[in-house]
Amino acid sequence: MAASSQTTVHYRACNLCEAICGLEIRVEDGDITSIRGDDDDPFSRGHVCPKAVALQDVHHDPDRLKRPLRRIPGENGGDDRWEEIGWNEAFDLAASRLRAVQDEHGRDAVGFYLGNPNVHNYGNLLYGPPLLRALKSKNRFSATSVDQLPHHFAAYFMFGHQLLLPVPDLDRTGYLLILGANPAVSNGSLMTAPDVKKRLKAIRERGGRIVVIDPRRTETAKLADRHFFIRPGTDALLLMALLHTVFEEDLAGSGSPAPDRLAQHADGLDEVRRAAEAFAPERVAGAVGIAAADVREIAREFCAAPAAVCYGRMGASTQEFGALCNWLINAFNFVTGNLDRPGGAMFTKPAVDLVARGHGCGSFGRWKSRVRGLPEFGGELPVSALAEEILTPGEGQVRALVTSAGNPVLSTPNGRRLEEALAGLDFMVSIDFYLNETTRHAHLILPPTAALEHDHYDVVFHVLAIRNTARYSPPLFDPEEGTRHDWQILHELRKRLDPDKSLRARAERWVMGRGPRLLLDLALRSGSTSLTVKKLEKAPHGVDLGALEPCLPGRLKTPDGRIDLAPELLVEDVGRLRKHLEALDGGSSMVLIGRRQVQSNNSWMHNYERLMRGKDRCTLLIHPDDAARLGIADGGKAAVSSRVGRVEAPVELTDAIMPGVVSLPHGWGHHRPGIRLATAAGRPGVSLNDLTDEQRVDALCGNAAFSGVPVTVEAV
Repeated sequence: MAASSQTTVHYRACNLCEAICGLEIRVEDGDITSIRGDDDDPFSRGHVCPKAVALQDVHHDPDRLKRPLRRIPGENGGDDRWEEIGWNEAFDLAASRLRAVQDEHGRDAVGFYLGNPNVHNYGNLLYGPPLLRALKSKNRFSATSVDQLPHHFAAYFMFGHQLLLPVPDLDRTGYLLILGANPAVSNGSLMTAPDVKKRLKAIRERGGRIVVIDPRRTETAKLADRHFFIRPGTDALLLMALLHTVFEEDLAGSGSPAPDRLAQHADGLDEVRRAAEAFAPERVAGAVGIAAADVREIAREFCAAPAAVCYGRMGASTQEFGALCNWLINAFNFVTGNLDRPGGAMFTKPAVDLVARGHGCGSFGRWKSRVRGLPEFGGELPVSALAEEILTPGEGQVRALVTSAGNPVLSTPNGRRLEEALAGLDFMVSIDFYLNETTRHAHLILPPTAALEHDHYDVVFHVLAIRNTARYSPPLFDPEEGTRHDWQILHELRKRLDPDKSLRARAERWVMGRGPRLLLDLALRSGSTSLTVKKLEKAPHGVDLGALEPCLPGRLKTPDGRIDLAPELLVEDVGRLRKHLEALDGGSSMVLIGRRQVQSNNSWMHNYERLMRGKDRCTLLIHPDDAARLGIADGGKAAVSSRVGRVEAPVELTDAIMPGVVSLPHGWGHHRPGIRLATAAGRPGVSLNDLTDEQRVDALCGNAAFSGVPVTVEAV
């Protein structure tokens, strides 16, 4: 839509976090003059956060790579240097070196790591899997196992598909119980909810209640009716106590969940009741840090509400009982009659319906990691095993690595050990437009275009949205001559690694070679809506497909079409939880947790001046009582040490952190030599993952246990 002869106005969805807010972007003579919220977007309703304005900084960042770089080792111990090479040479080099490693050492000698930004790019989602199939390696890793793997794990065993993830129906609930989540900062996580602060305030305005349980009094907690501190890593004990109370006091009525519509389609209720018997609120209160009377009151209020929902996220996921937490959250919502119910925990039915199409249902335990025996889930191994799989000699050792849009040195546990591992690889190729803390170890970097240079559709986040919507965004700018999109890079590598010349392979390559837009259109046409890409182009503000609707049992993908309330693996893991409760010592040691900040989502967002303004954000939060005991002053420095490392950080005293707990934000640590991130390097901070321990995982599913890392803290 032209606003003047030189100015154009573009509408698109922001791809920098899960909220997918609609944007209005004005461009004059090729330059962005303003970025603001799209008032006509039916989902985000004009909301925008500080990250969105940085899209122009991403586009114009002088540190962003645009041509392939090959690393030339320094002579006589000197610094390495980088040289630009052509795309064909780069593709041939990558394919030949990866093939050579597999020919000599076997298929599994090549590993693959997928970073978080891949799910924000539908080209990567569509073209990454064929490349993985061409490599035929079992050593696949991603950011999933340092994030939301326990959610997928519980969904796979309870509902039959790892993407059947219940999301809170925020706009209709009357009682919201939040565990280890901070949606006021994240705009929802595994709960796509733009303008979430207004939605939270609306709950209270219509007479509802919000209760937050977190070791830190977060930005979300400040919007709530009540906040309770909880000892990190004990959320599963609290959830068991809530279930115990519901059953013991018959709060759901006659010992059965409502509505009866779901009760007749579920198995395992008695097993859930038996599992909760040993976890009375009075038994767990000391370990959890919440009084038994408060636990019982929460359960009673929850059951008395006309509609209620329990929602847990990072704090409840990235801990040693993450899988149990997410199973128990789903079970609690079911037992109280709030699963698949307006105002409760509901399921989406998006225009591109991956669940209905049967894509990626999930899998578990088909193979295990070579060194520690950690289990596969969904075709991937836990990334906590990556460093040891590279460093440990023997058959199946990872000797080459492909990374795509990821920075695991800063985002996975014990980043220093991973650095050591990456430095010893025979070959490493990174698909990334930054020379960062991870890609500096690559032999070859293949940089893709940035978000405003290609089209966009949120395949994943519509699956997680609190309302069914659809939105397609055409590219804002033409890509610079000589650059390549992510999907083109992935497609070219796949062709060179899988030279099958059969008729079927040629036909598939012809379809794939036409780009992700064609594949998206086919997916839309095969869905339950009448949408196509062309129809979405005519609706630049997006299309509202309505509120979430009850859909069970029809959407279940379990073999018998029933909800499994008590999956055998999860019920067996309750024994580990009982032993953990018996072993808890009352919490005399200090423990570390992370935190998220509204100005960033991933480490690469620290390279934009607009998002780095203001005071130092990489600070250690500590309670004044702990600081006084340790002789630590506000604004001074403290040293934090764990089994794997030590960092020093400026101190911020606050009573918003639970005594005995300290917190560092994630994604920092830009002091490594050899990176090209000028803004980030100017304010490097320290890396949380120089302290987190790759040996601390959820023993059931293998997810990293970031929350509650034992540390010692001392004044510097």
